[in-house]
Amino acid sequence: MMKSHSYENQGVAVVGLGKSGLATARRLAEGHARVFVWDDNEKGRVAAKSEGLAVQNFDPNGWPDTRTIVLSPGIPLTHPKPHPVVEYASAHGMEVIGDVEVFLKEKTAGKLVGITGTNGKSTTSALIHHILESAYRETALGGNIGTPVMDLPQLSKDGVYVLELSSYQLDLTPSWHGDVSVLLNITPDHLDRHGGMQGYIDVKKKIFQKQTAPDTAVINLDDPICKAIAAECVTGQRLIPFSTENRLKSGLSACEGLLQLHENGVVVWEIDLNGISSLRGAHNWQNAAAASAVCWALGLSAEEIRTGLETFGGLAHRMEQVLEEGVVRYINDSKATNAEAAAKSLGAFENIYWICGGVAKAGGIDSLEPYFNQVRHAFLIGECAAQFAKTLEGKVPYTLSVTLEQAVKDARELVENSTNSATVLLAPAAASFDQFGSFEERGNAFRQFVTEGGGE
Repeated sequence: MMKSHSYENQGVAVVGLGKSGLATARRLAEGHARVFVWDDNEKGRVAAKSEGLAVQNFDPNGWPDTRTIVLSPGIPLTHPKPHPVVEYASAHGMEVIGDVEVFLKEKTAGKLVGITGTNGKSTTSALIHHILESAYRETALGGNIGTPVMDLPQLSKDGVYVLELSSYQLDLTPSWHGDVSVLLNITPDHLDRHGGMQGYIDVKKKIFQKQTAPDTAVINLDDPICKAIAAECVTGQRLIPFSTENRLKSGLSACEGLLQLHENGVVVWEIDLNGISSLRGAHNWQNAAAASAVCWALGLSAEEIRTGLETFGGLAHRMEQVLEEGVVRYINDSKATNAEAAAKSLGAFENIYWICGGVAKAGGIDSLEPYFNQVRHAFLIGECAAQFAKTLEGKVPYTLSVTLEQAVKDARELVENSTNSATVLLAPAAASFDQFGSFEERGNAFRQFVTEGGGE
């Protein structure tokens, strides 16, 4: 793990004490910085006190001696309104950064791979890490997935850090410079935090900042916004584009699940993704193409990439098969918290018994109408159940199940006598916060209700 020697004997404020905030505060303290911490939530302050950290309410009249603020990605930096700590820091010329910026000051060796995009970041990051590990490369995975960056180990010069980076993290990392940087896609999300779509796009572009000739940019050319960014931001670095819709003259294509590397119009190698259950669907072909491009750029062979793809187990809550009962599969896609994400799993299965609902995102499920013919019945849960029912009326039979436990029970009753293959799919197309603390908690509850007999 990293100690933050760059701030030795300096005052540093850590604001926001979730997993990454606490990890950063610990490492700063171990590196002999004078650390002051705060969280608007009492639970975070209690956790910090239990570790002996100095909890400080950043009142303008009692501001501690510090010139650096390490801000949690979840705290507003600019929109819809800066947090009061940010406003005070900006007014007094203080540095406001995130934990990834601190990590970059402490990292002594190893290459950096950064992955961003609206959807698919976690799967692509985990897949890159898995392919590297399966090829016996030294690697560490963290950032917006799993391990906080300040809890990652120091790697050797041959090691590879694989970092999932959210738009919030990129906004707080002014010195980001990836040896390989990946942009998967951009669709409307977190617009309130970035002042609109253009602000969101501008932050995502930062994944390519500071890249030069030795570096590599991996970009999805199927996405029109990403394609425009490729033309704008790829200046001197190497570009490896990828597509699931077109066979590129140079780059990675995965049309109909056949992954091919093209160089100057020639197919160098190909890998059939069909039959790899953890990479089912066009969105996962996109993830596989991006991950393969990264690993190819890092010097792995086609056979090493093939082995990694074929042995990837997938991630929990992302089209995760939790049970198969006869001809019925139960799929946990709790991570599908918006319609864009839910479309991926709705397009990957047939004869779907769809559990959806929660806290609706903008647009609800209107955009999913092209997939309604795949849905045999819907089970609506959460505060947006009535809203979703209006969208489905006359198009898809539905049940107002209200709770996830009841939805699983209702679905099981409908499919228990099925003779044709069927899929009970949790793809909520909504946030979880009305009934659960996170999409993970919701997915774990689904798994429990399914494996324990639908909550009976």
